[in-house]
Amino acid sequence: MAAATQVLPDGYVLNEKGTHADFTKPIEQSLNDDRHYRLIRLNNDLEVMLIQDPNVDKSAAALDVHVGHLSDPKNLQGLAHFLEHLLFMGTAKYPKENEYSEFLAQHSGMSNAFTGLDNTNYYFEVGHAHLQGALDRFSQFFISPAFSENCKDRELRAVDSEHKKNLQSDSWRLFQLEKNLSSPDHPYHQFGTGNLETLEEAPGREGIDVRDELIKFHSKYYSANIMKLVILGREPLDQLTQWAIEMFSDIRNLGIQPPANTNPPWTAKELLKTTYVKPVKDVRSLEIKFPFPDQYPYYTIHPARYITHAIGHEGSGSILSLLKKKGWANNLAAGTSHGGIGFEFYKITVDLTKEGLARYEDVTLIIFQYIEMLRREGVRPYIWDEITSLAATSFRFKEKSPASGYVSRLAGVMQRGYAPEWVLSGSYLIRGSDPKTVMEGLNSLRVDTWKSHLVTQDVSVVPGGAFTQTEKWYGTEYHVENVSPALLEKLSNLELDPALHLPEPNAFIPENFETNKVPTVTPLTNPILIKHTPQTRIWHKKDDVFWVPKVNMYFQLKSPLSYSSPSNNVKTQLYVSLLKDALTEYSYDADLAGLSYSLDTTVEGMVLSVEGYNDKAHVLLQKVVEKMKTLVIDPERFHLIQDQMDRMYKNFKLEAPHQHAMYYMSYLTQEKLWTQEEKLAELKDLTPADIQAFYPSLLARLHIEGLVHGNMAAADALRAGTIIEEGLAPKSLVPTELLSQRSHLLPDSCKAVYKRDVPDPDNVNSGLEYYLQIENAASKVSRARIQIMAQIINEPCFNQLRTKEQLGYLVFSGVRKQTGATGLRFILQSERDPVHLESRVENFLETRMKTYLHEMKPEEYEKQVNSLIQRKLEKDKNLRTETYRYWGQIVSGYYDFDELQDEVEEMRRTTLEMMREFFQTSILPSARKAKKLSVHIQSQKVPAVATPPAPKEGETPVEKQEPATLREGTVMIADLVGFKAGLELSRAPYPVVDLLRYSKL
Repeated sequence: MAAATQVLPDGYVLNEKGTHADFTKPIEQSLNDDRHYRLIRLNNDLEVMLIQDPNVDKSAAALDVHVGHLSDPKNLQGLAHFLEHLLFMGTAKYPKENEYSEFLAQHSGMSNAFTGLDNTNYYFEVGHAHLQGALDRFSQFFISPAFSENCKDRELRAVDSEHKKNLQSDSWRLFQLEKNLSSPDHPYHQFGTGNLETLEEAPGREGIDVRDELIKFHSKYYSANIMKLVILGREPLDQLTQWAIEMFSDIRNLGIQPPANTNPPWTAKELLKTTYVKPVKDVRSLEIKFPFPDQYPYYTIHPARYITHAIGHEGSGSILSLLKKKGWANNLAAGTSHGGIGFEFYKITVDLTKEGLARYEDVTLIIFQYIEMLRREGVRPYIWDEITSLAATSFRFKEKSPASGYVSRLAGVMQRGYAPEWVLSGSYLIRGSDPKTVMEGLNSLRVDTWKSHLVTQDVSVVPGGAFTQTEKWYGTEYHVENVSPALLEKLSNLELDPALHLPEPNAFIPENFETNKVPTVTPLTNPILIKHTPQTRIWHKKDDVFWVPKVNMYFQLKSPLSYSSPSNNVKTQLYVSLLKDALTEYSYDADLAGLSYSLDTTVEGMVLSVEGYNDKAHVLLQKVVEKMKTLVIDPERFHLIQDQMDRMYKNFKLEAPHQHAMYYMSYLTQEKLWTQEEKLAELKDLTPADIQAFYPSLLARLHIEGLVHGNMAAADALRAGTIIEEGLAPKSLVPTELLSQRSHLLPDSCKAVYKRDVPDPDNVNSGLEYYLQIENAASKVSRARIQIMAQIINEPCFNQLRTKEQLGYLVFSGVRKQTGATGLRFILQSERDPVHLESRVENFLETRMKTYLHEMKPEEYEKQVNSLIQRKLEKDKNLRTETYRYWGQIVSGYYDFDELQDEVEEMRRTTLEMMREFFQTSILPSARKAKKLSVHIQSQKVPAVATPPAPKEGETPVEKQEPATLREGTVMIADLVGFKAGLELSRAPYPVVDLLRYSKL
């Protein structure tokens, strides 16, 4: 298309070179955002947001196509998702199928993609010096994708494996059931993930060539004018502009509109229904859903925010407050869920107690009573002003996030139809007031246009006492009934409950945003120890990097009592859960205002944190500490929390197989870890009186160690520590009680396997964690070498085991780091037997990696090491990531704030020859000293695993695989405790330097 013939949207002016049009209005950005933005429109109508950040370590790009699985043909469901998979498998310019992933792996990069309802999003990040090469490879996917016939069958199996990974996931099952119960005339009804049935077997029976149909789909919808591109780099905007023009102008422009369906997904036939759904896990929830106007056109007002602020509130007078008082609910969530162009849903989800399940119609009635109260009260200015103010504050002090996530989200936001000058701010800011639009949204929540899902394993609440139907793709059992006439009668004559009222004004809204910013040439690289007594250590760092009015306060309350037995661990967890439950109404306002607290149990005791705007952080901390000391256990809430924990422990059995493999690996290698079964046995007999008597003992002897990092002076950091010291008034621990747990060390030549069944009898997948522990785990040399090895192995491992051998959708390799021990681990989840998976991991190491390392050239090795170093030296993106880095060192017990620099120096000293020797002695499974431990989680089902297809002409055949066996000398672990008893322990962590080195005392 010639530039001169273009009709440009408002605000765009054709560049004098005629290569593109520039958007000339200023783009509104956060005052905290120091990046430079430029919006251009290429001659093929592709809109491109260019972002220059001179300080970024990782460059990134994302391209969002405004077509998703709502556009799948009915006879090829999952086609958009399959296209997302196959698109990455080579291009005309770069035909090698893993060229893109290999390039990114060598330059500190990564990539991913996802298929949504009405969009498909592709993104990557890469070391900042290599953006041009990555962009060139990335752009070709949208210009000349190969859609390789050789890769088609493998990627079909990857899609199928991805689906099977989700078969026992309740969230996926409920999502598909909701779609299945929508109008058959609407594409929302379809199955978006796809599997072998929809993409190979059924098309094969009809004589359809899926690759041909995929190419047609791509040719029909992958048009530049419904794509949005975001590029972020260090380079000047003119350079980024030039690259965008050179590399993306050849994407075809078909001049199409984004595909949309004007029919509603829910008609009268689908509404006023209650669907009783049997979940995999023991959960009880009620979800009430309404058709709702698409909110994107109302982005200047965000009317749904007012509605959600009120319905989802957890303070006094809220739906949740009343339901908890009645003993019917534990949690509530509310908000919009975007469907596709022109349609949306409003959903209210309640986590029910047993009594709430039996009274679900009464719960429904209370929800509608609250909606009616909102309708009668109208839009209150004080609530609107609060929401508007908090939105403005959130945008004003918005911090940076990792590059790939940022560009991916922004490319998606660009599809929403915001005014171009507001594309950065449109998701945040509320501009003006429009009560009429809010009321129109509220009036969409009608008593005659809703449906509900009641999710429970308890068949006694199901009319007829049975789940009578089964959803096709996930096998979810369910039963559908009309909403009862009795409930409809009550809804048509609503009487308000006086316990329900609007939220009170929020006392936690921050007012002081002063950061006292001063020029800082060299920020501090570690926190300062400002208090050091037998009772308390307080670390402090005034923010000198980000200059936001926020603080992160973390306090470890170390207690030898909390994890001394399964019983005490359960009591500590109950205490923490009951405390948080009791503080819900008070802390919710703080949370809304950007200030939150958390109290969590660890093997060392508890961690108390307060994060957010610093203005009123001490107020929240004071309240939490007071409640910790004075909590009165409510017997009714105790039994409800006890029930929650009971189900949580039992539901662990239904986690994914790879999660079980990781869990038992931790159990085998960690000095002390109580199992879910051990904790469950203790839980059932506990009483409210037990917790009331226990927690004073828990708090009676503690060591307090805190980190205060952010917009807070040292004196105020000390005051935070004093609040805890004086509020809890514990006695000190003796020095030996401060020692942390240790790890078990495997003996030389260890070849041990622990095997158990997948607890869920219906899960077709098995899981494996294969762990190679190394010697001298605490040494810089060993830590550097294992990280370099993991870097080198990562891409070839994925390419071989996932892409070529199709062992499963989930294939991971990396470092397992524990106290006093480290090593290389492989995690796989697959329909294949764990013995087969282990044999393929070892074959990969013994053949592919052995050869790969032997043939590796020094310059290739340098690329890998530099890629790893660049990733390790990345600057912190925001205050929280910097806090996590310091806190990780403090709770580790090593306090090695120079660890990162020391490891990088060691990596630079490590040669290729050293790594070859390291591989031969410590990683190679056949090595004399190799120390291997693996956990096999075996599916109880015997899946019909498809034989890999015969290779096409020109394709490398998958090597012939004999029936898998374990390596000679392998020991099967029959007695877990006995195995652990025979292992030595690592050294306990201890400060690497005298802590007074960091002190200003």
